[in-house]
Amino acid sequence: MAGRKIFTYGGIAAVGAGTYYLYSAGGDPKLAEKKFEHDAATAVRKVKGDFPGRDREAKKAGEEGYETVRATAQQYADQAKAEAKKAEQKFDAYSADAKRKFEEAKREAEREYHSAGKEVNAAANKFDKIVEDKAAKTQSWFGSWFGGK
Repeated sequence: MAGRKIFTYGGIAAVGAGTYYLYSAGGDPKLAEKKFEHDAATAVRKVKGDFPGRDREAKKAGEEGYETVRATAQQYADQAKAEAKKAEQKFDAYSADAKRKFEEAKREAEREYHSAGKEVNAAANKFDKIVEDKAAKTQSWFGSWFGGK
């Protein structure tokens, strides 16, 4: 009976601790696990007792790790900037090419428009000439019935 209570209270404590770490990590299980490991290591260190100079060594190692991470992050940032610059240059080249092709198409369309306008005017002039000629012939033919030319 006592064993059952121990398992019950132990399980409740474990669920509570898990919930606490998961909540403090913002719902990220990996971060919660890391926080739990850090807290467990700190507790073990406190139980065993700190050794003099141990914190300085850890701090030095942490600073070296920080510099390594910082250098790596800077390297990735530089690579990202270089890729962004390449993408920007490609975009500018595509944009210039598109503008050039648009202007070319615009000039071609204007040429076609003027050419079509000239053809329409020529066709209208030809039609007017034919109509005037036919009207003149009709007048002369019709006028001959009534004593005209």
